Amino acid sequence: MRPDLSIIANWVTPSSRVLDLACGNGELLHHLEQHKQVQGYGLEIDADNITACLACGVDVIEQDLNRGLSNFADGSYDTVIMTQALQVLRRQDLALEEMLRVGREAIVTFPNFAHWRPRFYLAFKGRMPMSKTLPHQWYDTPNIHLFTFKDFEALCQSKGFRIVDRAVGDMDYEGHWKAHLWPNLFGEVAIYRISR
Repeated sequence: MRPDLSIIANWVTPSSRVLDLACGNGELLHHLEQHKQVQGYGLEIDADNITACLACGVDVIEQDLNRGLSNFADGSYDTVIMTQALQVLRRQDLALEEMLRVGREAIVTFPNFAHWRPRFYLAFKGRMPMSKTLPHQWYDTPNIHLFTFKDFEALCQSKGFRIVDRAVGDMDYEGHWKAHLWPNLFGEVAIYRISR
């Protein structure tokens, strides 16, 4: 299992209700159902990923997250998760509001555009950066809103969301003392757990 999914799994309460947005192939939800006995659903838009979810027994619904979560009642889940997809949505603020309307807590992961490598790339090459966390050209990237840890934290503060926990690290989610001291400069990716 990917390192970020292992960290998220540790934050999920056993026997809780979990909604996994942009769940991919269902790896996280399958793990949580097997090892933490959660009751969960995944939401996914990609047909191949939906097929993979069904093949491993994960309940999945085909849904475009840009249209919101109006088909889910307030407080119907304990935890709503979104890994590496927040930056591809049209409105991150509305997505977070919906996640915290449907669930008591939300867990999100995303790449940090303020990491020193993209800064260096942009400053010295004068072109949009490419890296392990940002592997696409500017014209074919699925990422439509690039942002930083500070941007995300400012958004949470403006919306009155409480940051319960945060893990910052490299692409393998391994922490380093520099990432702990200066997360916005040395953290490539982060996992945030937030609530109202």
